[in-house]
Amino acid sequence: MRILETGVNMHEQHKIDDPSQVWVLKHGRRGMNRRQLLGATSAAVVGLIASPGLAQTLANAAAEKAFPGAVGWAANTLGGRGGQILRVTTLAKDGPGSFKQAVETKGPRIIVFEVGGVIDLEATTLKITEPFLTIAGQTAPSPGITFIRGGLDVTASDVIMRHIRVRAGEAGKPKMSGNDFDSFSTIGARNVIVDHCSLTWGTDENLSASGPRFTGKTPAEWRAGTSRQITYSNNLIAESLANATHAKGEHSKGSLIHDNANDVLIYRNIYAHNVERNPLFKGGAHGAIINNLIYNPGFRAIHYNLMANEWGAQPFQNGRMTVIGNAMRGGHNTVAGLPLVMLGGHGDLDLFMRDNIAQDVNGKSLPQTGRYTSGTAKINPATQPLDLPTGLRIVPAAGLEVDLLTKVGARPWDRDAHDVRILADIAEGRGKIIDSESEVGGYPVQKPTYRAFVPDDWDLATMEPRRPDVLDSGAKSRGT
Repeated sequence: MRILETGVNMHEQHKIDDPSQVWVLKHGRRGMNRRQLLGATSAAVVGLIASPGLAQTLANAAAEKAFPGAVGWAANTLGGRGGQILRVTTLAKDGPGSFKQAVETKGPRIIVFEVGGVIDLEATTLKITEPFLTIAGQTAPSPGITFIRGGLDVTASDVIMRHIRVRAGEAGKPKMSGNDFDSFSTIGARNVIVDHCSLTWGTDENLSASGPRFTGKTPAEWRAGTSRQITYSNNLIAESLANATHAKGEHSKGSLIHDNANDVLIYRNIYAHNVERNPLFKGGAHGAIINNLIYNPGFRAIHYNLMANEWGAQPFQNGRMTVIGNAMRGGHNTVAGLPLVMLGGHGDLDLFMRDNIAQDVNGKSLPQTGRYTSGTAKINPATQPLDLPTGLRIVPAAGLEVDLLTKVGARPWDRDAHDVRILADIAEGRGKIIDSESEVGGYPVQKPTYRAFVPDDWDLATMEPRRPDVLDSGAKSRGT
């Protein structure tokens, strides 16, 4: 338990159990509206917040975005705003000046990079357990930061990651050896944004939102105990490995939104060359899938599945999906007749769809919906969007591909060779599902680069550059 002295007409100290609320009242900002904050705080602090001055501060804070263009239920995520600046100065896996050391530091913090290149995770998953974190990959000198041979897991709240590449890969391990890496996943986390990142070669999924299936006794408690208020936006989610190191064998998967995860926004991403889960919502998951391009899915594009054997005696919960303005284009690995949205398992799906395009490799229209098991589940069509955050810019599906190709992924001004290759293949209708990173050139090899971080060049509240020339692009060609 921590003690906070607010200094607002107080004659005694007020005890607050939630460390995030302690930080909020100290710094005057929280990714909640006033009603949510009041409901989560002790009676003593409720009286304090009734102070007009502090109430106005909190109301103003609730309107702030994590950064310009932040959207979804996580749009007001704090990240490390107002915290200390931690400089990454080495590409070593751990030790002084390392990314791992910065991640494990307690308290609000913004991680910036004075070094560019490859960080080898050495066949491990780096776990992010401390809340209030911003990972600002845009600050790195060219060619930026790429994590290889492992992945990142987040169990903390209020985390922002932008302009980072994660290329997990087989990490030198034998086929079906059980080395299963998500390039990035949340596990029971809340208020997380992953924006403008490149996530490839996962041996489990590339980008997921996971957590325990049943925490507590009621569906409301289940939803509160797993990942929630998650935004995945403007990412390249590609080439998840098929027959690689996963213990089950073939496991090329894009994104898993786990059972009961809620308030999850999948927005303006490109999914390419993943066999399935582009994305998959599992039992009782709620969220929105808006303006994504899905290229060359294998057996499934978007799908929903509540698996009865995993739910046991628990009452089935309906999934909820709002699917607007997406485009699916088949490729060389796409099965004939693949529908855009498929239903499996035994739990029903409440589904709203509008302005989605599905075409095969030759441009022929494909079904909008279908199913892939003989279970009892059914689709309940909705006439209005079900779960849709405010403030989204939604473009027509017909123009989506051109709109996304030059904008998604890490550091669009400074793409690495693999992102250039993947995006060019999408534009030209090339590429395939792969079993190993070695099929496409292997892990990147880059010499370390160095550049000092200059705080005056950045808006430290949002980590946006104050001038375009602050973003280091090196001397490489851009292209798509």
